Amino acid sequence: MNKQPLLILAICFILGILFQDKVVLSDTIVGRVGIICSILLILICFHSYLLHKTKTVFLMLLLFGAGIILHFYNTNLLDGKFPIKKNETLIFKISQKLNSSGKYRKYEGIAQMGNTGFNSIFYVPKESKELDFIHYYKAEAYIAQPKAPSHDFQFNYAQYLKRKHIDYQVYLSKEIVCAERNDLTLADQLRQYRFEVLKKIDKTEISEKNQEFLKGIILADRTEIDADTVRDFNRSGLVHFLAISGTHIVVIFGMFYFFLIRFTPLQFRKYAVVFSLVFIWLFAVFIGFGNSVLRSCIMLSVYFIFVLLQRKPDLLHSLALSAFFILTGDTQQLFDVGFQLSFLAVLGIYWLNQPLLKYFPKQDNYVKKLLFNTIAISLSAQLATLPLVLYYFHQFSFISIIANVVIVPFSEIIIVFSFIMTGLISFGVDFEFINGMYDEVIYVLLKIIHWFAEIDLLFFDNIPMNGIEVMSASVFVYLLRPVILNFNFKNRIRLVTAALLFLVIRTGSTAFENQKEEILVHHFYKNKIFSVKNNNRVCFWISDMKNKTKILQYIVNPYCASRRVDHFEIKHMSSSVQKVVFRNKTYDLK
Repeated sequence: MNKQPLLILAICFILGILFQDKVVLSDTIVGRVGIICSILLILICFHSYLLHKTKTVFLMLLLFGAGIILHFYNTNLLDGKFPIKKNETLIFKISQKLNSSGKYRKYEGIAQMGNTGFNSIFYVPKESKELDFIHYYKAEAYIAQPKAPSHDFQFNYAQYLKRKHIDYQVYLSKEIVCAERNDLTLADQLRQYRFEVLKKIDKTEISEKNQEFLKGIILADRTEIDADTVRDFNRSGLVHFLAISGTHIVVIFGMFYFFLIRFTPLQFRKYAVVFSLVFIWLFAVFIGFGNSVLRSCIMLSVYFIFVLLQRKPDLLHSLALSAFFILTGDTQQLFDVGFQLSFLAVLGIYWLNQPLLKYFPKQDNYVKKLLFNTIAISLSAQLATLPLVLYYFHQFSFISIIANVVIVPFSEIIIVFSFIMTGLISFGVDFEFINGMYDEVIYVLLKIIHWFAEIDLLFFDNIPMNGIEVMSASVFVYLLRPVILNFNFKNRIRLVTAALLFLVIRTGSTAFENQKEEILVHHFYKNKIFSVKNNNRVCFWISDMKNKTKILQYIVNPYCASRRVDHFEIKHMSSSVQKVVFRNKTYDLK
């Protein structure tokens, strides 16, 4: 507690949020927790020898209780259901554009019902005109509440939307009437300006693929990016490069700081950090304040505030304070995969980066320093996040290590070039030579990433991983640091013990799942799917083979990863089949 008090208190706060989310205490019990927290706060304020010895425990309990209380009230805010009909004429406005699907453009926004508004996802047919942020819209709509999945291995989209404070899915007709808004906020005006910049990018001579890359890497807009490009970034382990993350914010901060200290009078140079921080926050507001952007800006700001106050910057203090700021505003952020991965990546860099650097050659020039630091940071972040990546996505490619080593050192140049391109386009400056050069550079970059993604030999999918395995694998990663620093017998034994513990847990989990026999009926849109699992094999009967690829992605692969199935078969079943009798039991496929 003496070395990292903020980190320990942040962990207690997070444990309180997790406890309330899993146990779900009633309002009466939460009220009592509030009273206990008030008593603890009063006791902490007293100064005595006896209390001094217990203040640490009181503080930890206080933060644990605060996590319970905040998450209780935050969860209650999500229960905003209204008595509505399935078919309504809605007036609405949009606040964010989401990734498009094959048939629809998707938006997040607020629908108006009388004097009450509620958050929804709006599905607009692609034939309709694209929506903006300066109009109200009116249309006939089919309104549905997100449903929980039928089986535990499926992604719980209803819970995902609930954690984002979204209650309904609204499917709109093609005929949408609009009226200009007279209540625009500054945030709306910024969103609209960003929307107009995106439209300007569409009008450039840059190829369509490269336009979407430029939108994603600088303006955090991946809504129209094609599925093949996303697949390439996912399979090559470079998806963090496409999404706005800490790397982008740091590079943009550094670029602005570089120009400030060289083109401002000497007396103003001490304010360069402040102006640079202000700039990245304005940039964050402009691109829509995504979760990863907000996290990066808070962490960078906290870090440099330590510098400005002439305090020794501490990465873990910055991390803990960032977690407090974000989770106090919205405790549901804790369950966001991006939140978990980004904080784990920072912890991994803190824990493993410097030990790994000791095994690299001497960094006696800028090029070596950049290259070796990039490799060490990338390895540290990947090792720390690997257990969680396998838990959520069930896939990993060893080629991602090589891909990151090859691509990431050039990421600063790509980000700076893309930022300049976006700035020129937003001001209406169109240089054919620069556009052509950018087009060629990104074309080569995407080709290299595609080449990495196509190496199937080192790509593994349907990797099973449960929560206990994640914890045991994380212990193994934690014990890597002492082994790297001091390769003695004691440290090696600890690491080997952790590895054996992980293997025992994994073998036991696999054996437990393989003993089960399971018969399930799945529904995927209008498809009827019947599956029979026996030991480590499963057979799927599908009524419509046209959607086989999507069924593999959303039903077969998640099922195989969840149930630790090594072999599966897919067979065709007539769409006219309404019932299946298997082992004297009838299964309804309607």
